[in-house]
Amino acid sequence: MATQQTRSLARFMMAPSVVLLFVWMIVPLAFTLWFSFQQYNPLNPIRDGFVGFSNYALFYSNPAFLQSILNTLILVASVLLITVIGGILLALLIDQPMWGQGIVRILVISPFFVMPPVAALVWKNMIMHPQYGVFADIARFFGGQPIDWFGQYPMLAIIIIVAWQWLPFATLILLTSLQSLDGEQKEAAEMDGAGFVSRFIYLTLPHMSRAITVVILIQTIFLLSVYAEILVTTNGGPGYASTNLPFLVYQKALLEFKIGQASAGGIIAVILANIVAFFAMRAVGKNLDR
Repeated sequence: MATQQTRSLARFMMAPSVVLLFVWMIVPLAFTLWFSFQQYNPLNPIRDGFVGFSNYALFYSNPAFLQSILNTLILVASVLLITVIGGILLALLIDQPMWGQGIVRILVISPFFVMPPVAALVWKNMIMHPQYGVFADIARFFGGQPIDWFGQYPMLAIIIIVAWQWLPFATLILLTSLQSLDGEQKEAAEMDGAGFVSRFIYLTLPHMSRAITVVILIQTIFLLSVYAEILVTTNGGPGYASTNLPFLVYQKALLEFKIGQASAGGIIAVILANIVAFFAMRAVGKNLDR
């Protein structure tokens, strides 16, 4: 058991890292908050000045604002659903003894190491292209009409691309959890006559609950900032159909040079992320205490 002296020493040794991390986060956030109350345009810096909450009002009144919030939540929820369910199924599959198991595992997790812009370009030009893509060839082979994914179903296309990137991460974490399951427990369940479905529901799934919680929390943080895939494929369109909150902030900052409104959007994004993280922790974080 740790004594008061060892606890104090541990806090003292951790203090520099904690302070550095705090400064690393708080300084950019403070500048963002300050700019959100300023009228600042890098192309015309002479007209700078304090404008209060005008930037927040202008950002909120943007026609794309509510749509971007909805698209952000749809993207996060859909990708989490696909990756958690798909990750569990893939983990169960590649955990089975098979020839070339190591190669199969490498192939399964390899998409996670592809840079998001590169992955988006591959899906846009080689897989989902309405004329030359793989999906178009499959549709013509079966006598159907190719689909213009990024024109007709832009959000679905973005969800598929992002889910393809994050599925290996979920699979890897869940496979690690699955392999830590005690073999004696599985043998005892089999001897008691429990079938595969019963063993999965009452033994495997509860054992993987902590890993599922970790996957949901980590992916939620990163999915709230998805941006590159939208820029490369749909550029937020058609209209605002695939515009999420980070992409709307990008438009305000780097296309319209409205730094104040972009900063206000950044603060709103931070608030949204904290709200989502709070409910995610309340919903699934209790598994971490088990």
